[in-house]
Amino acid sequence: MAGVSTLINKFGKLAGWNSVTTNLLGRDVEGITELEYDDEQELENQYGAGAYPVGRGEGNYAAKASITLYLEETNAIQRSLPPGMRLSQIAPFDIVVEYEYNGFKVKDRIHNCQFKGRGVAVKQNDKVIAYKHELVVSHISWNVL
Repeated sequence: MAGVSTLINKFGKLAGWNSVTTNLLGRDVEGITELEYDDEQELENQYGAGAYPVGRGEGNYAAKASITLYLEETNAIQRSLPPGMRLSQIAPFDIVVEYEYNGFKVKDRIHNCQFKGRGVAVKQNDKVIAYKHELVVSHISWNVL
């Protein structure tokens, strides 16, 4: 097949954990092992005459996020607070997530985050202590500048 080229790697270097930078409370976080965020818009088909929808109704928008931090990272945040203050009492803050790959930069912003609480989960033979913090968020801006 002369003149036919095969594109083996259509996307080049794919985004992975090593291409992610997470910034919260004014600094890039290093003691992070997982970040999860998503949003959804409630949509529902509306019916009239016949078997097929005649329109679509929109309901509430909802966003959610969580961040898993090493105990040392959580403690560093806690030490920056006044004595006796809980993580859930931190004023709402944004989390900026940047992905850089193949010369492209993608930046998402998770708005008005607050920690729902704080906890510790550790068991026998754990090499590190990490905890998944659930966050309350207002909305997510995808691919912002």
